[in-house]
Amino acid sequence: MDKNRVEGKAKQVEGRVQNVAGAVTDDLGQQVAGKAKEAAGKIQEEFGKAKDEVRRESRRANRA
Repeated sequence: MDKNRVEGKAKQVEGRVQNVAGAVTDDLGQQVAGKAKEAAGKIQEEFGKAKDEVRRESRRANRA
């Protein structure tokens, strides 16, 4: 598993926590920052998934 998948998932969790904290404290800036961090984490996770797929296909092609 690519490290980007793990780091991306962690960033998503951080973003969700920040978003909820902003909602609880009625801090719109913190909510927006949390949503942005969550989106960045999702992109990073998807990038990691793509890298894993490329590795998997490369190994499969080398076996053939």
